[in-house]
Amino acid sequence: MEADYIIVGAGSAGCATAFRLCEAGHRVIVLEYGGSDRSPLIQMPGALSYPMNMPKYDWGFFSEPEPYLNGRSLACPRGKVVGGSSSINGMVYVRGHALDYDTWAEMGASGWAYADILPYFKKLESWNSAGHGGDPAWRGKSGPLHVTRGSRSNKLVKAFVNAGCEAGYEVTDDYNGRKQEGFGPMDHTIFQGQRWSAAKAYLRPAIKTGLCRLVSGFARKIIIENGKATGVEYDDISQAKAVLNASKEVILSASSINSPKLLMLSGIGPAKHLKENGIEVVADRPGVGQNLQDHLELYIQMAANEPVSLYKYWNLLGKAYVGLRWMISKTGPGASNQFESAAFIRTKAGVKYPDIQYHFLPIAVRYDGKAAVNGHGFQAHVGPMRSPSRGSVSLRSNDPYDHPAILFNYMSTEKDWDDFRRCIRLTREIFEQPSIKKFIKYEIQPGDSLQTDDELDEFISQNVESAYHPCGTCKMGDISDPMAVVDKFTKVIGIEKLRVVDSSIFPQITNGNLNGPTIMVSEKASDHILGKDPMPRANENVWVHPNWKDQQR
Repeated sequence: MEADYIIVGAGSAGCATAFRLCEAGHRVIVLEYGGSDRSPLIQMPGALSYPMNMPKYDWGFFSEPEPYLNGRSLACPRGKVVGGSSSINGMVYVRGHALDYDTWAEMGASGWAYADILPYFKKLESWNSAGHGGDPAWRGKSGPLHVTRGSRSNKLVKAFVNAGCEAGYEVTDDYNGRKQEGFGPMDHTIFQGQRWSAAKAYLRPAIKTGLCRLVSGFARKIIIENGKATGVEYDDISQAKAVLNASKEVILSASSINSPKLLMLSGIGPAKHLKENGIEVVADRPGVGQNLQDHLELYIQMAANEPVSLYKYWNLLGKAYVGLRWMISKTGPGASNQFESAAFIRTKAGVKYPDIQYHFLPIAVRYDGKAAVNGHGFQAHVGPMRSPSRGSVSLRSNDPYDHPAILFNYMSTEKDWDDFRRCIRLTREIFEQPSIKKFIKYEIQPGDSLQTDDELDEFISQNVESAYHPCGTCKMGDISDPMAVVDKFTKVIGIEKLRVVDSSIFPQITNGNLNGPTIMVSEKASDHILGKDPMPRANENVWVHPNWKDQQR
């Protein structure tokens, strides 16, 4: 089979890129190993904990034993399904902070400062706050991706925001607008009570053009001839080897785990590592698989002294009611991811912009679906945004079916530990505020008995979890940077007709969840692929705390 463009991966980036290329009249083949996203467990927002824990929809990656976390191996879910991780994620929508992208430009990704990328965020969005506030001048009105807000009907959701205000923090009506810093409502990719994944927003419209074909198969490697990518070798659904030929370009959108893996299997990566695995070196790019970053988080959990949480649905009858109501009307608790309040704050004075993120959840429960206490409760997910720790993705062998070795090196610096201690103590202070303290019976975890640095460090090492935001393994940068993998146009340095378009090209992780920034990257990359002039730069001025040098709040 042949097309103008072959895209590997029908995830957030691959779906969006496919649509924009088809919109411009090009023939596109999208190669995806995962199956259908039609399951109610995917489409019902309230069921979000199920698909990310199902081998049918998740690649099942785990990190290597992490040396700074007592050898724990942490889960690293990645979507193995049409829509990719946008079909199994928590549906939280965060653009990131403006200064994240200005930092990208300073790191060598020129043309990717906030003024450059804000127009693309507006382009991708169809934003509707449903009467729950917001910053309309900063938001997109007619993009493919529906971004909405929940009803915030649970009294705990607003109590969390009020508690932040009582603790002296800023309030923001729209963290995706002018002012990220503060407490306020959370945005999500939910529309009419259903998950609005990249498959719905982009891939299905692309297929409807008649120019996009979705092919099921397992990518083995990129075919490179005379320094040019010409196609993709893959195993089809019958396990027979086959080839997809690209007359124009091959685009890797296989995730921050699988994109570097495929580059290395194709002979692009650190020469010594490739030779050790019996792979012929096509291009020595030492940065492939390096620069791995993620967000970690803790669940600070409180038991409630009255029945105010969602625990009343945490039984067979309650779940049946939620599911049946959603199936009939797409309403009720099942129509929300229940992350309806958020906050971005700074750990201390002297930090210029937020480096802590909160997700508030009106039930005490883990991502694996296990309740933390037999009764009503609630929790704040909290974690630092810009860890200096860096890890890597490397090959175990030259067998494409072997999972790569993923080592994040979580918590490898003293700053990581200091930031997490501050996260715990600042969260406890917020939960001491009148608006939310009145609902607290006792602290489930860490537990009131843990107070010293050593006690908190032990709790952190045993309980910290990934927020599932891996990125950075095919870093975008200046072509003179030996660790850069792609240039500012997303072209793989040293190979023609090959690009990487997904979260692996992030030079540095952004504030918050990564689905929105990943789709933004594909929107901008699509213009580069098509040879179009970039969208005109924005001139909006973002809010930065006027006394950030001297005040923490």
